[in-house]
Amino acid sequence: MTITKEQISKARVLVVGDVMLDRYWYGAVDRISPEAPVPVVRVTREEERAGGAANVAYNVVSLGAQGSLLTVVGDDEASHHLEDLVAKTGIETHFGRDADLKTTVKLRVIGRQQQLIRLDFENTPKNEVLAGQTATFEAILPAHNAVLFSDYGKGGLAHVIDMIAQARALNKPILIDPKGSDYTRYRNATVITPNRAEMQQVIGQWSDEADLRTKAHNLREHLNLDAVLLTRSEEGMTLFDADGELHVSAQAREVFDVTGAGDTVIATMATMVGAGLSLREAMPLANRAGGIVVGKFGTATVSYEELFA
Repeated sequence: MTITKEQISKARVLVVGDVMLDRYWYGAVDRISPEAPVPVVRVTREEERAGGAANVAYNVVSLGAQGSLLTVVGDDEASHHLEDLVAKTGIETHFGRDADLKTTVKLRVIGRQQQLIRLDFENTPKNEVLAGQTATFEAILPAHNAVLFSDYGKGGLAHVIDMIAQARALNKPILIDPKGSDYTRYRNATVITPNRAEMQQVIGQWSDEADLRTKAHNLREHLNLDAVLLTRSEEGMTLFDADGELHVSAQAREVFDVTGAGDTVIATMATMVGAGLSLREAMPLANRAGGIVVGKFGTATVSYEELFA
């Protein structure tokens, strides 16, 4: 399925969810510490990238579409770094700030081309700030062609039920990257995109494809969704909708790093649906984008040119 660059450039995707700052410290590992049996990393280079929902929005604009990002952050150094990073990409930002909130930072220490440790700094936002974001959501929603909720379980989507109702009322496609074991708050969305582990948390283990099919369709009907898109790593992905199932095989040539692959998949789905494709038409493109991004290091994106090369 081909879609022109011009069609994509007109698509406007609103990304709502938890953002984070991804910090990478790269260094040389030459010795083991005399204090404890751990490697000593001599840090030689630092890098910062926009993570979480910010990476999802970055994937939208990397494909050539227009992306807006609605989120809540702290009023700290990390939040200002993050806003600068996001603004440079051309994403329209709507940052709610809460002085009591610590902006989520994930610090990864990399030595000898591999991740040695990850340190997370975070807390959960108070509901009042999130309520303010619901009003902003209502104001900017009509100008967008698709809405994408990126749930990282950090508390940024406490009002997702109201937001889904508003988007439904305007007939906007609603795509959700889900978290946790209770999906009832995602009721009435267009499509949710769990990975295998996330799906198992909700429907339990499945014994074979037939069992998975039954459970996936039951979940879809129970939540009144148009579709469930299950991402299955090396097994590709399967879309369960009213017409049955559609499966595509994995396309990764070389898996270097799976960080953020789910972000790329759902961002590509939202962009293509926003540009007018059906879920079934968008899925092979999302699968291809995921296959490209796992060949890159860290939270990465895919361009229109790479996708249609």
